[in-house]
Amino acid sequence: MSAPHSVPIAVVAATGPGREVDRFALAHGADPVRELARRGWAVLHVESADLVGGVMELRYAVAAATPTTAGARAVPTDPGLVVGEDERPEPYQRTAAYGVVTSVRGVLLTELSERTAAPGRWTLPGGGLDPGESPLAALHREVWEESGQRVDAPELLEVTTSHWVGRAPSGRLEDFHAVRVVYAAWCPDPTDPVVHDVGGSTASVRWVAREEVGACALTGFATSLTRWLSG
Repeated sequence: MSAPHSVPIAVVAATGPGREVDRFALAHGADPVRELARRGWAVLHVESADLVGGVMELRYAVAAATPTTAGARAVPTDPGLVVGEDERPEPYQRTAAYGVVTSVRGVLLTELSERTAAPGRWTLPGGGLDPGESPLAALHREVWEESGQRVDAPELLEVTTSHWVGRAPSGRLEDFHAVRVVYAAWCPDPTDPVVHDVGGSTASVRWVAREEVGACALTGFATSLTRWLSG
């Protein structure tokens, strides 16, 4: 998994080819779909996630809708978080790419290492974007670093976000905004997985039969992964 890297994010809404109807910077902690709904746009699907001139553009196909009026959500904190009297969380936005990688051997899952906040739990291969790197390039790099596998023709599935206050592995208190670009990808020539990025956030990696994925101790991708695999 790559070191965290922050990049400005722009949300672009279009009602058809060449019919851009809205564009705005994604604020810290905000979710693109909820922000579009607040501005009167119902999301049909996400069309692309590309790095354009140093800005991550998330482009959505939308339809006009009644604007939502939901209030601001409370920002959750890590369980058991202890904050010093003089501590203030540092805002940090991290964009990452992940893959729902499948093959004839099953679904590729990675086990989080002791360097993470959830050691022993399983997640999708992926990680933070390097400076100047596109989500698609990051996906290919991360899958190789964490499993030694190559994938073909990734397709954009979804962009998900999370916002919470917690501690980084370094101990720094962070107001953390995670933006995750998720792809579906096929591995045509699966091999026995091997972690190349030794000493990082990945402790181990393996192919898991589809019917056994639900028995794994998954991270926050668990609910969505079932949907993505059935789609």
